[in-house]
Amino acid sequence: MTSDARTINEMFDTVSLGAPQNAVGFVMWRVMHRYLREVDQVLRPLDLTHLQFTTLTLAAWMSRTGEMAIQSELARFGDIHPMQVSNVLKALEHKRLIQRTPKPGNALAKSVGITPAGLAALRAALPLVIGVQRRLFGDEGRPGGRLLDALILIDEQGH
Repeated sequence: MTSDARTINEMFDTVSLGAPQNAVGFVMWRVMHRYLREVDQVLRPLDLTHLQFTTLTLAAWMSRTGEMAIQSELARFGDIHPMQVSNVLKALEHKRLIQRTPKPGNALAKSVGITPAGLAALRAALPLVIGVQRRLFGDEGRPGGRLLDALILIDEQGH
């Protein structure tokens, strides 16, 4: 037996925000999935996924001081499950875009270094991903834009 339309409508009128598009979570879900699809599409010719690109970018960002990134720190900084980071790094290592080595003094910790091929891939990928970002979010998504500032504020409140 299924619920009747009147009961369903009553539920949406009394215990929800009305239509799904009134819920910020639903709208963010749709926008995020559109963004991920479009990024995956522009990265396909480079043989990268969005998550591989993000992980490679984080590893490069964390290595910009000359110190190699640590795998567990990548997971924390990107708020990505450690096992997922491990799997992505294995794929990037297989593609020879990164190199992982045991961290001296801690056999369980691994340092992540960007190879010259990884840096070249990142140099090619960054403008493509930034292009998607600009196309979808316009000036509001640029540094100093209202959308980016609002999202940064929400992110900072969660940490």
